[in-house]
Amino acid sequence: MNAVVEGFRGFTRYLGGVMGADAYAKYLEHHSASGHDGPPMTAREFWRDHTDRQDANPQGRCC
Repeated sequence: MNAVVEGFRGFTRYLGGVMGADAYAKYLEHHSASGHDGPPMTAREFWRDHTDRQDANPQGRCC
């Protein structure tokens, strides 16, 4: 049963990555690794910036 649960968790992580749900976590990793001077954006600021960039630079996407 444990293998089924772990398989489901792996699938949800994969699906979250495909859908972009892990974008903020990736941003935080990049921010700390790049050595930026200021603090990182909050999650709310990040997602606002993310959607603003998508609106300003539309690319082919499904929805």
